[in-house]
Amino acid sequence: MKKVKIPIEKAIGETIPHDLTKIAPGEGFKGVLFKKGHVINKEDIPLLKSIGKNYIYKLILDEDEIHEDDFAKILSEKIAGENIEYDESPSEGKIMFRAGKDGLFKLNKQRVVKLNMIAETSFPTIHNNFPVKKGQSVAAFRIIPLITKRKVLHKALNVVNEPLINVMEYKIKKASLIITGTEVYEGRVKDLFKPKIERKLGDFSVELADSIIVKDNLGDIKEAFLEFTKSESELILVSGGSSVDPDDLTKKALKKAGVRFIREGNPIQPANNLTIGYFGEITVCVVPAGALFYKATAFDIFLPRLLAKDRITKRDIAEYSVGGLCHFCKVCVYPICPFGKV
Repeated sequence: MKKVKIPIEKAIGETIPHDLTKIAPGEGFKGVLFKKGHVINKEDIPLLKSIGKNYIYKLILDEDEIHEDDFAKILSEKIAGENIEYDESPSEGKIMFRAGKDGLFKLNKQRVVKLNMIAETSFPTIHNNFPVKKGQSVAAFRIIPLITKRKVLHKALNVVNEPLINVMEYKIKKASLIITGTEVYEGRVKDLFKPKIERKLGDFSVELADSIIVKDNLGDIKEAFLEFTKSESELILVSGGSSVDPDDLTKKALKKAGVRFIREGNPIQPANNLTIGYFGEITVCVVPAGALFYKATAFDIFLPRLLAKDRITKRDIAEYSVGGLCHFCKVCVYPICPFGKV
């Protein structure tokens, strides 16, 4: 690459070779003042000097070199998978990626890390399995130098031979709830599960289509569950049980009904008695009483994945052991926190 240094006063009619950024902390501003390709006119000179540009450079690239903007545009269309939108043109050499729909953000962690092992590249993302809203930023790509060798692009393309990020749309729209507990059934204890579960489902636009309160009885729990399997609900939540109490028959009844649990419980605290299973294509989740008390629990970590029909494995559950202990902050800001981030 050849650089021709031109005094700013003599640069009228010249083209700016890259986005020029203005940073003004006192004004709370950081952004592009002049875009790449802008033709400098007389009125621009004071503005350019105000950001410290007393010279402008004309760049002449060699055949084996590529500009940061062109690199980002080529790679971005390879990076983006299903339900991912991205900038048509880079800003300050960077392309932002956004969720195209509400859903669960997914990434290929191994390939994301491999791409970032290339010294010139920068591709940060949000956490895997993070619930996102349409339009939310999920990743950004740029190269660190203004100009790099085309062989670096080819190296990056070899890593990105399939999309690195995507959003799984939420598929489950209706859920059913079975509340177990003789004390609740008989009215001696007020049910607090339904309103809380209804709010949590509502955050994902999921309708609680059916609910029932049953006694701590194997037959009643099994009968209620099998009845709900005939409905349109693709998620059946069973709450109020799953403790170490010998009187708790919840999971035993569900097993008798034919539910196959991945494993009993999980390493996350609070709510490490939360248990996930499947009955054919229906997802089943046993929600412990701890989900009533705390704002963020294992239920909140797994719920977006369940709604996206992201099949949970035994290893998935075990991996939540790292980062699975809540910090129990006085002011909870979940999910913008380390809890449940793998």
